Amino acid sequence: MHSRHNETTGFPGAGGGFETLAIHAGQEPDPVTGAVVPPLYQVSTFKQDGVGGLRGGYEYSRSANPTRDALEECLTALEGGTRSLAFASGMAASDCLVRTVCRPGDRVLIPHDAYGGTFRLFDKVFQGWDLSYDSVPMSDPVAVRAALSEGPATLVWVETPTNPLLSIADIAALAAIAHDAGALLVVDNTFASPYLQQPLALSADVVIHSTTKYLGGHSDVVGGAIVAADADLGERLAFLQNATGSVAGPFDAWLTMRGIRTLGVRMDRHCENARRVADMLVSHPAVAQVYYPGLPSHPGHEAAAKQMRGFGGMVSFRARGGEQHAVDICGRTRLFTLAESLGGVESLIEHPGRMTHASAAGSPLEVPPDLVRLSVGIETGEDLLEDLRQALA
Repeated sequence: MHSRHNETTGFPGAGGGFETLAIHAGQEPDPVTGAVVPPLYQVSTFKQDGVGGLRGGYEYSRSANPTRDALEECLTALEGGTRSLAFASGMAASDCLVRTVCRPGDRVLIPHDAYGGTFRLFDKVFQGWDLSYDSVPMSDPVAVRAALSEGPATLVWVETPTNPLLSIADIAALAAIAHDAGALLVVDNTFASPYLQQPLALSADVVIHSTTKYLGGHSDVVGGAIVAADADLGERLAFLQNATGSVAGPFDAWLTMRGIRTLGVRMDRHCENARRVADMLVSHPAVAQVYYPGLPSHPGHEAAAKQMRGFGGMVSFRARGGEQHAVDICGRTRLFTLAESLGGVESLIEHPGRMTHASAAGSPLEVPPDLVRLSVGIETGEDLLEDLRQALA
């Protein structure tokens, strides 16, 4: 539990299958008391046994904390990396990664339908740092290769599935293209979670998460994580994280670990409920288009089936009646709560154009105004279908 380097032998690792790792990696019973749940070390500083005599390597919780170490060890095992770092938020993780790897004058490729917060970071923050970006349809390897041929890039930043249009990128194909061009491939694995998809096993260099979402899974904690395939990059990331202080607090790390223990069973139910919701929406007269990679009609269905063990719990659709119809639907649901974020046990509904993706308005990444995004929870499936039917009526 006090491993400062969070090293594992890779997925699924010596500890066994995914669900076993989710419950046991970094979480062995406390050696002092036998407590089966890792203790919450809600502490800022640690007694030293003489000047520089650190017990277990701990001196100050910004630099390392046993609870955060336990979470990082678990994440390393689940994603099959060499080093994980837990952050105060997913955006803090993204910021640390870019500033570790990139320098002023560098160029980055991002998805043409990236998460609004990711777009804002590159467009409003890093452009002031002389970091340029181009938005590319990551579901089209030919377009990615063409963008890289136009000039060097330091990072190819991928979401798969994307937020909120749920397009799919072929991770293995993009890894080969990025590496041929001397770029690192970063995969935001938030929507899939490590239960459904392991990008590092498909030759990605870095995985990034908003642990707020499926990993935490209960809408009660905000956090982020980076998992690196390369130990040297992991050390560089750890240096900047400590220098800037964007760490996950001990209680946040403890809550995230508690959520991870049930990740496998939760994702199974999220996927099953989302499939039923997508099937219902496809045939509903009030719905113009459904975005869900589990549908055979989805253009990324085959790629998703190849690299995922399930299609996830996110479903988006376009309302046939236009923008106001979409807004009205969001206001009429009873079980689906109108709220931003996603990945919790409860179902959520939102209007991306006015909520999570408002920062992309007027840009090439602007989302359709009639789009509705669903985070399908783990409630009784028929209840969710009935709620959507009455909201669409």
